[in-house]
Amino acid sequence: MAINTDKNSYTVIFAIIMVIVVGSILAGFANGLKPTIKANERYEKQQNILYAMGVNENEGANDVAFIPTDRVEDTFKEYITRQLVIQGGEVTEDDEAYLIDIDKEKTKAKKDDSYERRLPLFIGEMEGKEVYVIPVRGKGLWDAIWGYVAVDKGMTVQGVYFDHKGETPGLGAEIKQRYFMDDFTGESFLDGEAFEGIDVAKGNNDPKNTDTSDNEVDALAGATITGDGVSAMLRQDIRMYVPYFKSLN
Repeated sequence: MAINTDKNSYTVIFAIIMVIVVGSILAGFANGLKPTIKANERYEKQQNILYAMGVNENEGANDVAFIPTDRVEDTFKEYITRQLVIQGGEVTEDDEAYLIDIDKEKTKAKKDDSYERRLPLFIGEMEGKEVYVIPVRGKGLWDAIWGYVAVDKGMTVQGVYFDHKGETPGLGAEIKQRYFMDDFTGESFLDGEAFEGIDVAKGNNDPKNTDTSDNEVDALAGATITGDGVSAMLRQDIRMYVPYFKSLN
């Protein structure tokens, strides 16, 4: 008996079958790709941490070039000597501290005032000097912004890497450009012995960043809210590491 394909019931049944079939195929692909996705997430974090401490493949003045994925794990092990987790005043070593999701840690702390966030810290060695890399995360104009900040024992910046999810191209999205990130090198988070932070300031008037004692870098043109987000992110997240650095000095 021939099937009447003009009936509404046929259309509905056909659509349901197609949804099930296509959904199953996509679910299978997603499950199969999960290990690759996880590996890429690890590589990206390692690349970003290394970039902040100055381990990269930059050649030109405007380059932002990471260690390639086929070499990044070995390079990470070469330069990162220790990974720490600071929680409630306790410091422990964890070889996978770089996998801690600091966004989830922030959410837990907001939901439960008694929860002590896990704060990952990466200690590396660069040209015979010990460098401490701190992950940071905040809010820009449209969505999340994040990055890594490398400092020395005195909390002077040795390098940074910033990224974003949805800032405006040519404006807030410029936080991941060399001319902005390089301005942070040499700036200090301290004013004397007190924690001050580093502001992205419209009135800084120091485009070449010759004054590294003012706790300020030049703002991005037309990106005030994103710049304020970077300032707040650095102040809020870096401040939590101050007790650890005081213990070093």
